[in-house]
Amino acid sequence: MSDTRTRDHVAERTESQPENQQTDERASEQTEDEQQVCPECSGPLISDEARGETVCADCGLVVDEDSIDRGPEWRAFDSAERDRKSRVGAPTTNLMHDKGLSTNIGWQNKDAYGNSLSSRQREQMQRLRTWNERFRTRDSKERNLKQALGEIDRMASALGLPENVRETASVIYRRALDEDLLPGRSIEGVATASLYAAARQAGTPRSLDEIERVSRVDKMELTRTYRYVVRELKLEVEPADPEQYVPRFASDLDLSDEAERTARELLRKAKRAAIHSGKSPVGLAAAAVYAAALLTNEKVTQSEVSEVADVSEVTIRNRYKELLEVEDPDEAGAVA
Repeated sequence: MSDTRTRDHVAERTESQPENQQTDERASEQTEDEQQVCPECSGPLISDEARGETVCADCGLVVDEDSIDRGPEWRAFDSAERDRKSRVGAPTTNLMHDKGLSTNIGWQNKDAYGNSLSSRQREQMQRLRTWNERFRTRDSKERNLKQALGEIDRMASALGLPENVRETASVIYRRALDEDLLPGRSIEGVATASLYAAARQAGTPRSLDEIERVSRVDKMELTRTYRYVVRELKLEVEPADPEQYVPRFASDLDLSDEAERTARELLRKAKRAAIHSGKSPVGLAAAAVYAAALLTNEKVTQSEVSEVADVSEVTIRNRYKELLEVEDPDEAGAVA
């Protein structure tokens, strides 16, 4: 008899437990809702961080005071002062071979108070710097990665590529290194191919001639390595869109927004007419910019566009006539 009562009691507790949990959850939700509105007038609450108070925006009732400030105990009035007072390091980044997690020893031979070190202390610090550098690149793989990432950063700076392109290029190179794609190929070649692929993926492409100008490898090695990296890593790289080159060319030539919009419209019409198939996107973009400048009565010569886009004037003449034929056949015949 007692065993039966015990089992019934346990069953009742088991059945009532979810109901109690639901009741607690509803009570906590009601408490949160009450905390978000004023208990007097049900108005919205705002936080006054300067006074450490939570105040009703309608009636001014102080709902909470002496709140905890979880920010730093110091104040800064500009970015330089904020960086100087901050006691946290920089975020991790793929642009460094150790992702920025290692420690660097400063090159200034001064102590924490700004006093110069003695000759013996300077020698000791120099030995520490040497050993610190050796420990940061302990094997050939890390030395390879450090050299390649420095090369990517140098080329990206010369080409004016943004930070996200550099990060993507470093990730592509790390994948190539992990999958053992470097034997038989130069570090500079794979690094250049990674940057070229990252720029195209990010929608800020650069032509092969521009890449070759800042790289330490020739165009043939660059194209061969690029195809190999894309094939082996199965990268999804879409064909370069001529419209992606237009903003940069228009900015370098100081053209108006109207001319840039006209160039984009010319390229869209060319795509609909399938004129862009089999043609260089850089040449099409340069021709569209030149044709748009003519249509908007802005003074730009073919030689100026050729210098900015790094294509020949003959290419610009041939392509812009084709674009004008799509826009207005009569006008294209007059230009010819």
